Amino acid sequence: MTQLSNGFSRTQIEHVVRDILLARLGDKSAQPNPLVVNISARHVHLTDEHVEVLFGPGAKLEPMRDLYQDGYYAATQTVAVVGPRRRMLPDVRVLGPTRNASQVELAFTDGISLGIDLPVRCSGDHHDTTGCVLVGPKGVVELTAGVIRAERHVHMGPADLAYYGVADGDRLHLRIESEGCTTTLEDLLVRASDDVKLEVHLDTDEGNAVSLDRATKVELIVPHAKSSDCACKH
Repeated sequence: MTQLSNGFSRTQIEHVVRDILLARLGDKSAQPNPLVVNISARHVHLTDEHVEVLFGPGAKLEPMRDLYQDGYYAATQTVAVVGPRRRMLPDVRVLGPTRNASQVELAFTDGISLGIDLPVRCSGDHHDTTGCVLVGPKGVVELTAGVIRAERHVHMGPADLAYYGVADGDRLHLRIESEGCTTTLEDLLVRASDDVKLEVHLDTDEGNAVSLDRATKVELIVPHAKSSDCACKH
């Protein structure tokens, strides 16, 4: 057990913080925020520069509907994603706001359709990833990297971290009870931020495999061993 300079272990400090936060919430047995599990369908993140190339000079992303996390949205704009064998996925939704690097997030079966062996990566981790071609109504962008299968993960704020006794980069398991298909998905990556809601993201293949649309109960389980090794860019 790692000892910090103040003589307390990290685990001891996590439990103290957890008790303080839950005491303020009034009920130590109650989860501070509802657990939401959403399927993150194939989508694209773009830079400001690539938005203008694909949709015309001066173009900005136009919000169509808000996503669960505050400040994030599905845009009205879509692009075609073209793989190395000229196979194409048309009308892939662009999500906003814009980012510092463009990224394409696909499911495993999408990769098969495009002829891309998708690496599993945390969002923003583009090392050893392939690229693709994005086609918009006004132009074309050739990405040299950034096509990934997003690693399943859970977004957590401070109260959620304290409740589960975990930190950014740790791993949790997700148990899904659904009709005839109760399943546990292991090693969800914890992604911590001060201004997020408690939310799990699965891709479409994972959601279909666990019959998420028929789930009657979902819960996060803290495994015995944890490891903080996240290098994600939120």
